[in-house]
Amino acid sequence: MLPPLKPIAMKERVSLVFIEKGQIDVKDGAFVVIDETGIRTHIPVGSIACIMLEPGTRVSHMAAALAARAGTLLVWVGEAGVRVYASGQPGGARSDRLLYQAKLALDDAARLKVVRKMYEIRFGEKPPERRSVEQLRGIEGARVKKIYQLLAKQAGVDWKGRNYDYTDWDSGDMANRCLSAATSCLYGITEAAVLAAGYAPAIGFIHTGKPLSFVYDIADLFKFDDIIPHAFKIAAKNYAQPEREVRLMCRDVFRQSKILRKIIPTIEEVLAAGELAIPTPFEESIAPAIPNPENIGDVGHRS
Repeated sequence: MLPPLKPIAMKERVSLVFIEKGQIDVKDGAFVVIDETGIRTHIPVGSIACIMLEPGTRVSHMAAALAARAGTLLVWVGEAGVRVYASGQPGGARSDRLLYQAKLALDDAARLKVVRKMYEIRFGEKPPERRSVEQLRGIEGARVKKIYQLLAKQAGVDWKGRNYDYTDWDSGDMANRCLSAATSCLYGITEAAVLAAGYAPAIGFIHTGKPLSFVYDIADLFKFDDIIPHAFKIAAKNYAQPEREVRLMCRDVFRQSKILRKIIPTIEEVLAAGELAIPTPFEESIAPAIPNPENIGDVGHRS
């Protein structure tokens, strides 16, 4: 029987690491990567928010279980992290947070308030009054296009618009490839934070109908602060391995900006704008046969 873990709070963790070409396993109680020559590299799994698994990695059952117990998100990505294929949920939405999120998303008035708050945080000003969610989405799209054009001009990049084919990575131009690589990194740590906070990645307010709709909603609040401007600067320099440069940039920016300290409080602030209370359990509800132990990690982590 493994001793109980005390997960490190999400805001105190390293944002992400990338692993490629190795067998990931647990040896002598440690989370390790073993290369083809048998050399072990220790990975401090409990102090990382998200581990990006690139092609050539194999994960043992014990390693996946340890990552889940530590509240670390495993994400299977393409080479250099430029595509996201799948992810392993480390905790799971708490029922009260999940019902709260769903209640806000299903209430038209509350959803509009949440979307307006997202707009305010993203652009630093309140949106126009008496606008629907669809109208706000249109206003947002127009402003985002202008921001892309401005940042590309400042970086000296020839910008023809956001255009890419996720099934054919190499068909995109340099700028779009750098932007996609950067946003993939941002989506990874945002999903880890959403799960740690006890919410469901799929229940979005602006984005809907996708497994990571809420992740996209929250990530959009941060990507123009540092990530996208730096991605354009990297695109302008024509590196031989631009995706790798973007990945390293994201690692450094996430650390310097302490973004993991900001994401969960921002989620709470955005949802609070809906002005609805967290649902209380029904009187006729039946408690679990095996009571949940006291949570010692973030609110949404398994204990």
